[in-house]
Amino acid sequence: MTGYGRGEAECDGGKVSVELSTVNRRQSEIVMTLPRDFSELDVRIRQAINARVARGRINVLVALHQGPNGARTLALDVALARSYHEAMRSLQKELGAPGEITIDTILQAPGVMRAPEETVASPDRAWTAVEKALSEALSELIKMREREGRHLARDLIHRLKAIRQLLKEIRTLHPAVVKRFRASVIERIQSTGLPVAENDERLAREIFLFADRSDISEELTRIESHLAQFAHHLRSDEPIGRALEFIVQEIFRELNTLGAKANDVEISQRVLACKTALEKIREQVQNLE
Repeated sequence: MTGYGRGEAECDGGKVSVELSTVNRRQSEIVMTLPRDFSELDVRIRQAINARVARGRINVLVALHQGPNGARTLALDVALARSYHEAMRSLQKELGAPGEITIDTILQAPGVMRAPEETVASPDRAWTAVEKALSEALSELIKMREREGRHLARDLIHRLKAIRQLLKEIRTLHPAVVKRFRASVIERIQSTGLPVAENDERLAREIFLFADRSDISEELTRIESHLAQFAHHLRSDEPIGRALEFIVQEIFRELNTLGAKANDVEISQRVLACKTALEKIREQVQNLE
């Protein structure tokens, strides 16, 4: 399921922002972009997200904004720069080496230009701010995904009704299958010129065996039970995506058995229509949390 959320929190005079965006994916995948100062928080952030989001590719962007205008500032160690300059001049004089000592050379010396220590929060203080911003972003993200989920649920309910109607038609058509088989057997026998009695034991046995092999009442009952479970899960507030995938798989299995046993063109056409509607359901279910 898709969604977006953003949160902010104060952090040692600066500001931390967390942006989350999700796209459809059957499993959970978290792609993290963190400031170097917050690299130790990677595991905590993942755990917090996994506790509330079970599916999808989640892109996480954590940004640190500091300084007077909301941007990080650099600190210059003037005393250290002066020491480098004096040392360079002394070495140049000692060696008699030609060349000019420029400001670029001094700025490239280790420690002269750096982020101020006070702008880098400790991991625990940083986590307090990140956790707050992350919680806000997650709440916003989940609200958006819930709205999408309600829309998908309405579409799924509509498709379930279509499948139930097709099953109802199959139940109505099935009793005539055995009657047509009996009439067909009698017609074939009579076409050979052989007499056949209405109470012929062999004919009765053949019809009984056919009726037993083509009986689809159990499959219909199980499919209707699975559809009821599916509808029940749609009303749940818990993550239901994987449960619905399993139910859809079971319905497909029962439909395959039903189609193989039907021995009737009209029933087979409706079974195919059920599978088509169910395939659409499976595509949608893979996007649900």
